Amino acid sequence: MMRPRARRQPLYDQLVDTLTERIEQEYRPGDLLPSERELSEHYGLSRTTVRLALQELERLGMVVRQHGRGTFVADRSARATNLSQLYSFTGQMRSMGRVPETTILEFSEMDADKQLAECMGVHLGDRLFRLKRLRAADGVPMMVEKTYLPTSKFPSLKRLLLDSMSLYEIFENVYHERIRMAEEEFFASVARSSDAHLLGIVEGDPVLDLVRTAYNTSNEIIEYTLSVARADQFKYKTVHRRLP
Repeated sequence: MMRPRARRQPLYDQLVDTLTERIEQEYRPGDLLPSERELSEHYGLSRTTVRLALQELERLGMVVRQHGRGTFVADRSARATNLSQLYSFTGQMRSMGRVPETTILEFSEMDADKQLAECMGVHLGDRLFRLKRLRAADGVPMMVEKTYLPTSKFPSLKRLLLDSMSLYEIFENVYHERIRMAEEEFFASVARSSDAHLLGIVEGDPVLDLVRTAYNTSNEIIEYTLSVARADQFKYKTVHRRLP
């Protein structure tokens, strides 16, 4: 049974807490949860309240709901992105068995301002491509990315090409630019209104802000990306190895 909670906490929210505790302590990834009817009878709650709780658990990435089959405990470990390896959203999602989708929201040229010039190691006023994309997996919005590329490295880059290939495939297969290393910083933040709308969350919800700088084999910066990722969909890990 559910533990007593503060009166102001909605019943479905109490059920979310209770089921989260059970998922973490009693269940394993892939386990089938009791049906809505069973949960309703067990906890003495309406089906509507149970449905709201399961929807919230799905939004948090705790469960996966499959029409006609039921609600299953999600394998959250499989969602972790290994920061010790070169990261590609498309490649990472495919490796998880998920279907990646990219929507190009903007593709234009601009002059590098002072901040971008400093971050990318270019001159003030140098021409840059600005690419804004919404990244999704299995139809779920995951991340909003703003990417800046030096036009000198990718002459004649067109939107049609971006629609047909991943960015890193374009780097290597079309322009023969190989990424030697990438630095990525990330920190907790809250969703701004415009990003929240695109990500299908509420303004003020927790997000991860990421800053990515990629270098080619000549140690030149060829990509600078600012991303906002849903905190309920992304989990990061890194591996530290002790040197002998």
